[in-house]
Amino acid sequence: MSAAVASVLVEPVPELVGHVEVPGDKSISHRAVLIGAICDGETRISGFGRSADTEATIAAVRSLGVDVDEHGAETLRVFGRGLRGLCAPGRSIDCANAGTLVRLLAGILAGQQGEEFELTGDESLSRRPMARIAEPLQRMGALLETTDGHLPLRIVGRPLGGIDYALPVASAQVKSAVLLAGLYAGGETTVVEPVPTRDHTERLLQAAGASVTVRPTSVTVRPAGRLALGEVEIPGDFSSAAPFVVAATLVPGSELHVHGVNLNPRRTGLLEILERMGARITIYNRRSIGGEPGGDLEVQSATLVGTTVGAGEVPLAIDELPLFALAAACARGQSTLRGAEELRAKETDRIDATVDALRSLGVRARARDDGFAITGVPARLRGGRIASCGDHRIAMLGAIAGLASREGVRTEGADAVSVSFPGFFEMVDRLRRSTRAQHRWIE
Repeated sequence: MSAAVASVLVEPVPELVGHVEVPGDKSISHRAVLIGAICDGETRISGFGRSADTEATIAAVRSLGVDVDEHGAETLRVFGRGLRGLCAPGRSIDCANAGTLVRLLAGILAGQQGEEFELTGDESLSRRPMARIAEPLQRMGALLETTDGHLPLRIVGRPLGGIDYALPVASAQVKSAVLLAGLYAGGETTVVEPVPTRDHTERLLQAAGASVTVRPTSVTVRPAGRLALGEVEIPGDFSSAAPFVVAATLVPGSELHVHGVNLNPRRTGLLEILERMGARITIYNRRSIGGEPGGDLEVQSATLVGTTVGAGEVPLAIDELPLFALAAACARGQSTLRGAEELRAKETDRIDATVDALRSLGVRARARDDGFAITGVPARLRGGRIASCGDHRIAMLGAIAGLASREGVRTEGADAVSVSFPGFFEMVDRLRRSTRAQHRWIE
C-alpha cells in the first residue's frame, strides 16, 4: 500500500496490536533547520521528520546559502551562516505547501538588511492568509508586501524595532514569525497570546542562547548577537501518532504502544479530549527528548461518550480536530466543536472537508461557522468513499475510519499524506497485518 497512490482502500481489522514509532515532529523539524540556518557553526539534528513540508524547508535554507548535509533519512548537519548571513538567491523561494515555513521564514528574512526576497508556494498555500504576519512585521518596520493578503510575498530586509503585539487569533506561526524578527529588532519584542499555543520556537531559541522570557500569557525576546544550537534531538510527532491512538481506541480488542512521542502539553490536547470521552490511554516512561516532554503511550480500546470542545482547547489540538470528529462519530451521544474558525484557513476548509467525509460514511454531522456538531453511535462506521480534498489530515482520517469500519473506506487523493507523513499508509498496512500473537514492533 503506497502513499504515492492517489486512491487507497483501507479495510477493517478485528483488532490493532503492537508497538509503533512515528517520524520526528514536523513542527520542531522546521524550526530546527530554520534556526540552525541563522546559528553560528554546525547544528546536528537527529530524529528529523522527513516529509514534503520539511523537505521544502531544507531547500529554502539551501537557496539562502546554507549548507545542509543529509546523513540518512533522519540526521542532518546544518552549517549556519549567522544571524545576518543569509543571501538572497535572486529567484523566488518556493515554500511548496508549508505554512510553517513561509510564516517563520518571513520573520527571519525581515531582519536581513539590504537583501530582497520573494516567497511563493503551491496553489493551496497561495490561498492561505498572509496578512496576519504582514501586519505585525510591518509595525516592526519591515518592508513586506503581500499579493492581496496572500502569496507571493515580497520582503526587503530593513532595521527593525521591537513591539508589543497582541495576537488577534491564537497562532503559533504568527507568534513565531514576530519572535524571530525580534532577534533583529532594537529593544524588546513581546507577543501576547489569547490562549497558549505550541512553544517549540521559544524552547529552541532558549536552547540556542537567545534571551527569551516566557510568561503564562506572553513571550518576550531581546535582540541577539549570536546563536548556537549544537545538538537537537527531535521526538516523535504527536500529530503523526494521533491517528493510531484514535484507531486503537475505536477498534475493539486493541492494545497499541506508541513510543518516543512528543508530549508537550501545548500539543496534546487530543489526549485530554479522548480521556474525557472515556478513552483508555496510559502515559509511561516519561522523559525529556530534545528538551521537550516525551514518553510512551499505551492505548486500549474503549467505549466513548460525546463531549464538547471549546475555543480554549482548539490551539492545543488544532491538527487533531478531524480525528476528534471521527472519535465523536463512534461515541454515544452528541459532540460539538466550537471556536475553531481557524480550521477554515488550513490546507482546505477543514471544517467542511471533515463533515463531508464523515457524512459520506453515514455519520450524522453538521458544519457550523466555527466548528461542527456530530451525533455519534457506539458502533463501527458503515464505510464508503471519501475525498481528501488535498489535505493530509483528511486523508489520514479516511484511513483510520477504514480500520474502524464494517466495509472499509477508500480515500481519493490519499497521496496528500506525503505533506507530513510519507510512510503513513505503509505503517497502516503493517499494523493491519500484525496480530496479538506476533505483537510486532512497527517503525
